Amino acid sequence: MPLNAKQKAATKHADKLGAGAKKRKSLPAKEKVGVVMHEFKQGTLHSRSGAKVKNPKQAVAIALSEARKSGAKIPKKK
Repeated sequence: MPLNAKQKAATKHADKLGAGAKKRKSLPAKEKVGVVMHEFKQGTLHSRSGAKVKNPKQAVAIALSEARKSGAKIPKKK
């Protein structure tokens, strides 16, 4: 999946622990999930505590959580 300019800018990390979360705030919910998963595949996604995310299920949970916070209508896990 090729990234557009806005997504490429969101994947650049200014600091080690921030993991680009501040830059992802401006993206729409659908793009946000793609960007978070792209960061996971690159190995640059960090959890809130600052630890690197190694579990793909945790990366999906982070992506869906951020999308929900931005207003996307994503149902909760059953």
